[in-house]
Amino acid sequence: MDENLRLLEKAAKGDRAARDQLVTDNLGLVWSIVRRFERRGYELEDLAQIGCIGLIKAIDKFDLGYEVKFSTYAVPIITGEIKRFLRDDGMIKVSRSLKEMAMKARLATEQLGNQLGREPTLGELSDKMGVGAEELAAALESGAEVESLYQTIYQGEGNDIQLVDRLAEKTDFQEKVLNEMVLEKLLEDLTEKEKILISMRYFEEKTQSQVAVVLGISQVQVSRMEKKILQRLRLKL
Repeated sequence: MDENLRLLEKAAKGDRAARDQLVTDNLGLVWSIVRRFERRGYELEDLAQIGCIGLIKAIDKFDLGYEVKFSTYAVPIITGEIKRFLRDDGMIKVSRSLKEMAMKARLATEQLGNQLGREPTLGELSDKMGVGAEELAAALESGAEVESLYQTIYQGEGNDIQLVDRLAEKTDFQEKVLNEMVLEKLLEDLTEKEKILISMRYFEEKTQSQVAVVLGISQVQVSRMEKKILQRLRLKL
């Protein structure tokens, strides 16, 4: 059995040592992603800490029933956590000390939450970090407005959309080309009607009713077809 899978199986049963070992064993994966964000004005060590939060989330959420390698599953979660941090930090200007404390608080919240099985209180988080509750609250508050961007504004079967998904996101040329290559590969097995549906829904941002008119079917049929397509694309990815 793959070593990662063996440790994941033990971690899923509450083995803290196995979970910690998974973090240690996959630090190289975190750093390989962190290096993509060089020359962004941030210390790579800071971004690595954020990447570790994503790694921990991937470990806790990974289902042994997934027919993918753990690294394949973890990469987008780690990358997303770093991108979220860069977005948050760029939208609200706060002092360096508050930024550092907020970053440490995110990691401590993740760790303490997993130990307690619930969201830690401000007092518990303050004790764990060894800082005053008032100072910690100020650090957490500095990111509160941005965090609201990650609220779910639509939730469907396998198709959650957050507010931030509607914001334009800059991307470098290489990443854009890679995304287009992956997308082309994913869509190549779709029928012509399915390609039209995906194109209208996710590139032209048309409603299901508008798609239904073009395809000559009902809105309910469009909804069912869309769900099935997304499920197939997820499995293929």
